[in-house]
Amino acid sequence: MFVWSKLSGAKWMDAWEERFAGNPNLVIEIIKGGKSIRLRLFCETKKAAEAVAEQFGGSISKLAHAEWSKPVAPPRPVKVRDVLLLTPESRPAALALMQQAHPKRQLITIPPEMAFGTGDHATTSTCLRLLVDVAKARRATNWSVADLGTGTGVLAIAARKLGSGPAYACDFDPFAVEVVKRNIARNGASGIEVKEQDVLQWKPRKAGYDVVLANLFSTVLIQAWPVIAKALAAGGDLIVSGILASQAWDVFTAAAGHGLGFTQVVRKGKWVTARGGHLTDLIAAE
Repeated sequence: MFVWSKLSGAKWMDAWEERFAGNPNLVIEIIKGGKSIRLRLFCETKKAAEAVAEQFGGSISKLAHAEWSKPVAPPRPVKVRDVLLLTPESRPAALALMQQAHPKRQLITIPPEMAFGTGDHATTSTCLRLLVDVAKARRATNWSVADLGTGTGVLAIAARKLGSGPAYACDFDPFAVEVVKRNIARNGASGIEVKEQDVLQWKPRKAGYDVVLANLFSTVLIQAWPVIAKALAAGGDLIVSGILASQAWDVFTAAAGHGLGFTQVVRKGKWVTARGGHLTDLIAAE
């Protein structure tokens, strides 16, 4: 057993929690004084620990067997409305039993890896619930979807399971892109174009997308509004998250400056998720 560790400022704790959300082997320790934190991630192999260190820095050490306590139980399956069931389980036999127990739900398996978005984090789970609502409203149409900052690809995969047309998914992190490709294969979710792409430099297609999903940090969202506004087709649905409640006003004010607004805002703990679209479409619909 190996452990990756790193010191960081306490102000970045939310970002670290989100980056490793769904991984049960992460421990965050607040150091006396409250200004710093120590991150520790327990890995079964040295190679896995080295992959984390290569991406985030920090150090690696080997643990004696006695130092490794009983592993934390993996996250429980996440039910989304009456349609989806997300699980970190990846064993075929266990998945077959799970599907048998929930025959009316679409099963999505997202094993915990070093990419954000396993379905149990407040931002991802709320995005998924809003996505189910959008899919029901667009039933029997070939709606297009773009998943920006895709992480594990869970939102794009869910969109395909819910009946979308071909999907586009991008992330600036090359490791995340490889994770997405693996998750697409294990979930049999064809029809997703995956790109390594910084959303701030992205040039969306002229036709736009019927549904745009952006689960990004607040600071990135504010910078990305001009691109997102271009990416969203007329009459399109926009779902955004990754927004801390304390930053929501700034995020939504910036969105309005680019002609975007929100009719549904959901707060879950300290996180905010919202559904909206172009202001012209929202006003016309009233």
